[in-house]
Amino acid sequence: ADLPDIHWHLIGHLQGNKVRKALQLFDWIHSVDSLKLAQQIDRISSELNLRPKVYLQVKILPDAAKYGWMVPELQIDLPELNQLEQLDIRGLMVIPPMGLTNPETQQLFHQARELKEEIRQQEWANLRMSELSMGMSNDYRYAIIAGSTAIRLGSVVFGDRIKD
Repeated sequence: ADLPDIHWHLIGHLQGNKVRKALQLFDWIHSVDSLKLAQQIDRISSELNLRPKVYLQVKILPDAAKYGWMVPELQIDLPELNQLEQLDIRGLMVIPPMGLTNPETQQLFHQARELKEEIRQQEWANLRMSELSMGMSNDYRYAIIAGSTAIRLGSVVFGDRIKD
């Protein structure tokens, strides 16, 4: 509370039953992974008189271990997402599947940038598409080269997770 210029970002999966609390704690949500969740965040944001900045989580490649829209699903949902006036939809968030080679990761990040630009050029009223949240400790350099505006560093800052 004594550091008002800090902007808190939620980067993990957000469960529907945690939306109200998340909105009270975070300025940014990087992991809006479905139309249903986006609609819920929009509704509760209206109740709380908030306008959170959000990224839409997209799976450029199929990955059962990750949440988010596949690209064709996102394209179908864009008109409904555009109707959500309480959300400040800033861009896309991408996490590559495990096991990609460095060139495959680079290609995925470039595809994410191209998708963001494609959506931005459609000139939606409420989809700004000015940001890209992609890149973590092991691949952030490729993400920056591809145009990431937000990288999510954990292990390079805090060290590896302790395994039980």
